[in-house]
Parts: sequence; structure tokens; C-alpha cells
Amino acid sequence: MSPALVELTIDGGKVSVPEGTTVFDAARLNNIRIPTLCHQQNETPVGVCRVCVVDVGARVLTASCVRPVESGMVVSTTSEKVRNARRTLVELMMSDHPSPCARQQQSGDCELEVMARAEGVEKPRFARRATSRGRDDSSVAIAVDHDACILCDRCIRGCDEIRHNDVLGRMGKGYRTGIAFDQNLPMGNSSCVSCGECMISCPTGALTNKFHVGTSLRTGEPASPETLHQLPVFAGVSGTFLELNRGAIVVRHFRHGEIICREGEFGSTAFYMLGGRAQVSINTQMGHVKTEGGALGFFSKLSSRLARGAEDHRDEESVRRTIPIDGPSDLPLEKPVAELGPGDLFGEMTCMSFYPRSATVRATTDVAALEMLRNVLDILQRNKNFRGQIEENYRRRALDSHLRSVPVFSGLTTSFIDHLRDKVELVRYSPGQIICRQGEPADSFYLVRIGFVKVWQAHPGGEMILAYLGRGGYFGEVGLLGGGVRTASCTALDHVEVVRIAAEEFQLMLEQFPEIRASLETVATDRQRENRERLAFVESTPLQDFLAQGLMEAQSLLILDLERCTRCDACVRACADAHDGVTRLIREGLRFDKYLVATSCRQCRDPLCMVGCPVGSIRRRNSLEVIIEDWCIGCGLCAKNCPYGNINMHPFPVQIADADSPGRTRAIMKQKATSCDLCTEHAEPSCVYACPHDAAHRVDPRKFFGALLAQSKRD
Repeated sequence: MSPALVELTIDGGKVSVPEGTTVFDAARLNNIRIPTLCHQQNETPVGVCRVCVVDVGARVLTASCVRPVESGMVVSTTSEKVRNARRTLVELMMSDHPSPCARQQQSGDCELEVMARAEGVEKPRFARRATSRGRDDSSVAIAVDHDACILCDRCIRGCDEIRHNDVLGRMGKGYRTGIAFDQNLPMGNSSCVSCGECMISCPTGALTNKFHVGTSLRTGEPASPETLHQLPVFAGVSGTFLELNRGAIVVRHFRHGEIICREGEFGSTAFYMLGGRAQVSINTQMGHVKTEGGALGFFSKLSSRLARGAEDHRDEESVRRTIPIDGPSDLPLEKPVAELGPGDLFGEMTCMSFYPRSATVRATTDVAALEMLRNVLDILQRNKNFRGQIEENYRRRALDSHLRSVPVFSGLTTSFIDHLRDKVELVRYSPGQIICRQGEPADSFYLVRIGFVKVWQAHPGGEMILAYLGRGGYFGEVGLLGGGVRTASCTALDHVEVVRIAAEEFQLMLEQFPEIRASLETVATDRQRENRERLAFVESTPLQDFLAQGLMEAQSLLILDLERCTRCDACVRACADAHDGVTRLIREGLRFDKYLVATSCRQCRDPLCMVGCPVGSIRRRNSLEVIIEDWCIGCGLCAKNCPYGNINMHPFPVQIADADSPGRTRAIMKQKATSCDLCTEHAEPSCVYACPHDAAHRVDPRKFFGALLAQSKRD
């Protein structure tokens, strides 16, 4: 049965519409335009913007999108009373709206600003509210400007009613009201899948596509949404998102022998293999910088060369037999070569965190691959199909080598690793996101697969950094071995992926492998002892003064007593003489009391230089020396990351095959990272020995400056 018709008058014209129709829809069905911001066709009306007000002869104006028609109703949409009210509403919203907003700047179609011009609102009379939520740039696909939000709820309805993702909602009351993602998380940390529906629904620049700020690739064939949806890994990815980001993912074709990406180069893309085979390898000459001297005494001429680990065995060498790379699996140390095929993803760390390429990838057949930017990779990593394939590849190909690359787990049997394959979980974290928090129950053990994790403790004197962990690092064992409570917090420094092993499986591993329990207990005991020593120092020393000088993490400092130093630079020349003319010491730096902390490696307890190394080649021994392992690719990131400028890039001539003359080689210059090695070939550092005025000293800063601070506090 057809619904009964209702007759009413709109702007002097008689119209008939089905019973239950709203005044807004009745006008639209009869080609009468009523302005609105919060209401779109086929959406549930909410009447929050009130711009669609009309006069129905009642005491007050009414929102037409929520008012049902009545028989005999007389509606005015353009009376002076209605126009004044509408203009005032638009003016109030414009008073809090940054003009021009991002959408208006990009495409000139911000619905609020267009409406303001139509209503003659140029400069609002009302003052902007004092509170501001600002921007949220945590998502790699969508930019959020909370100040441009007009609380129309269109994004919420698009997320909930159209996509059924249920991520967006309102939070707060009164003028503090705003949109929120999940439990008021940054968008990039929420469960948002960046489908783009909220962007399409938003009438202003509150939600805009980051594509508009230059996220497109210049080479390759842009992949159409139709082509991508034919690939299983893109099933479920929003076609709207792919259309908006058409230039951010391209199909690349490489011929046999062609380089796809080269180690050490900085990039911003990841590759997904569609067809063909490729070889991933490290081509930089293996070796670390070795300083050697003759037999003519301390001041004999020293020289530096590249030495392989086998010819220069160092105590406390890592038992690692693999090299971590930005790919599906690590490379064997003895022959750093592996093969990639269809379905493999490589370049995640480069793409998400802008680290240097960790290895060279060369096509061994004709190769077809997708090259993508961060916004696309981020969406794929949230896609269930894609994540399922990546997890399956990891469990099948990489879990074994990843676990065994960690010294304490090298004794795990194949049968137990097979047991773990379906038990482990890959979990992603965004930069700054808390992985586990100090004081919480310990329910998992974590192994770092991608990215870097900061381990820290909160104390009344401030935050105390305990460690920075990269691929192959692990955490969570102290709480599981001890009282079942986290003793430290762990935070993702960049885009991090960890392998989560539940407490039950961790305990089963300890039961079956007592030697692993013993090793972990030894490591946990050492970590707790070091933490207690730091805490004891913190409690007895004015921490803020110490932190302000950047001395907290140093283990060894070169200090110059300025009352004795004559600025003769004998220390600098001695360092240069010891290292092929490349000094590792600069007589400049911060000053503390009468002492100058020279620019020379501080042998930090938790070196920032290790954060971001794409192949994990820089580490610190149990002694003071910072070691650069043989597989350093010379990308220079450690030198860039050192906050004190204490790592240098040392050039070396190497021989490579001459492509123009088969069978011949040619010399090229390559570089390796170097830092102060404390002149381990001699009894004491050459800079200290060379000082004629006893002004240069290597000291433990916690003891040396701690005593000075305590004395100054007493005075």
C-alpha cells in the first residue's frame, strides 16, 4: 500500500509528498534548495548544524532535516527572519574556522567557506574560542585539522553507517566537544583503516587526503583501482582511497640484471613483488676499521685498514650468524645473499621511517613489482588479507632464522619452533605508542622484527632511558621471570613491528630448554643490576643538572682541564696521527665548571647511533668500545644520529669488477663508519698520552661529575 500524501505550501507553492517526509526532503523533491552542512542525501539526519532552519509558523525556527511535514503546513525557506538566522549561524561557525582551510586551499570547495561567501560573511564579528586541538598528522594517509571541524557528524555517519568501521565518535561537552578516534587516540594509532569515507563526507578541511600535498611517484605506470582489486592482497581496500591515491602506487618493470634498489641510498618507497625473481644482497666490502701501529714506541705512525672479523678476533664478539635487513628474512653472515619472489615485500623500514636501504636488490629474471608510498603501505598493513599473507610468509620463512639470530635462543630445536609458528603474533605500533607500561602485569615476551624500541623507567627525577632495541632485540623477560610485573615501559621510536609470544608459550620454552632460562636469567640479572646502579646515582645526584649537560648516558668522556690546557692541539694531532690523518677528536664541546667535554665518542650506555642502523652493524661491547661490525654499508646514518658529532665516515679504496673490461677490476672509494676506539692498541688513548700539561683525561662521568655536582650542592 502506498503511503498517504500530505499537502503543504513551501515558499508559496503547493506541494504533495508522502507522509513521514521531512521538510528538507519535501523541498528537495520539488527543486527547492535549502542550504545545509550536516546533512547529505541517504544519511540519517541529525540536525546539528541548524543551517537548514526554516519558518513553519511556530514560535521558533526549526531544522528542516529533522522536522516531518504536516498537512496544511506553510513553510518559508527565504524569509528575512530565516536568512538572518542562517547568516548568524554561518558567522558563528566561521569565527572558529581557520580560513582558508586545507580543503579551500587545495580545491576551493570548502562548503562552509563557500556558504559564508554566499551569505556575505567576510570577517566574523565574534571572537575565536581560546581552546584549540590543533592538527593530528599521525596518519600517513589522512591529515586531521581539529580546528577546521564544525561538528557536523558527517564523518561519524560515513564511518559507522556506510563503512561500519565504528572508529569515529564525539567526545567532550559544550565548547570542548570534538571528534575522536577510538578512545581519543591519534588517528594513526587507532583502528582506522583509512578507507577515506570520512574524508569524502567532510564538508571542510578538517579531514583531507595527504595525496594533495605531493604523495605521488614520478616513475612507473599508475596502478588503477580496478587492476589492484584483482590482486588478493588488495581485497577489501577502499576503491575510493585507491582512486584518491592513484599516483602513490605504480607498477614497475625491471629487466634481468637491473638494480631495483641499492644499499645505503635513502628512499621513501616499499616494493611488493608481483612476478619474477630477484636477489637481495649486501655488496659493500666486509670489514671493520682496524688501527695498527709499528714497533717503534707509542708515537709510531699508526694506520687504519679494513679487517675481517676472522683476521681480527675481538673478545665478546656477537654469535650472530645473520645480518638483519629490511626484507622478509635476514641474510647469512658468511654469504649475505637471498632470493625474493612473488608475494614478498621489501623496503618497509625505508618506506615508513625513511631509513637508508639496507641491501641491494637486483632482478635475476624480468620482474614486475608494485612500488608504493607510505600512505598506501600503511593501508595495506591494516588490511586483513595483506597482513595475513605477510604473517604467513614470516612464520614460514623467517621465524626460524629470526629466533636463532638472537644468541640466547640459538639452541631452540626445529620441533619447538614449529610449535611456535602458529602461536606467535605480529603486532604493529606507531611512533610514540606505548607497547607495555611499567607496573602493569607481564603477560608477553617481545622480539623486535622491524623498527626500534625505547626502554625506559619513570622516576621522580625524570625519565631514565635504559636501552634502545632494534631488530633481534627482545624485552619483557624480566617481568615474566620475576614477580609478573613490568619493571620498565617500552615505547615505539618509529614504526615498530614486534613478535609477541604469550606468557604460556614463554614459560613452556623455559621448561623445555633450561639453558635458555639460565641465559635469560643472567641477562635479566645484569640488566637489573645496571638499572639499580643508575637509580642509585640518580637519587644521589641532581639529575636535572646532569641531564642538562647530556652526560647521563656516557661511560667514558674525554675532558680537558681548561685551567691547564694551553690550546696547543697536541691531543688533536695525536688522534689524527693515529688514524690516517682522520681525527676522531675536536677540541670543542660543552663546558661544565672548569672542564671542557671534548667532541669525542662518549661510549654511551645506550647509544643513539644504533637507532636506525638498517643492518644492525653498530653495537657496544660489554666493555666501553663501540663496535662497527664488518657488514657496515657506509650509509652514514649513525654519524647523523649521534647527538654529539662523534662518529666519522672513513674513506677506503676498494676494488670492484670493471663492467667495461671483463676480468679486470677498478678502484673506487667507499666509506665505513668509525668512532673513537680508545686506542685499544696501547695502554691509554693517544690524546691523553700526548697532552704535555696533564690537561686531558678519560673519566667515568657519573663518578667524576657526580662528585662535582654533590660538592657544589653542599657549597
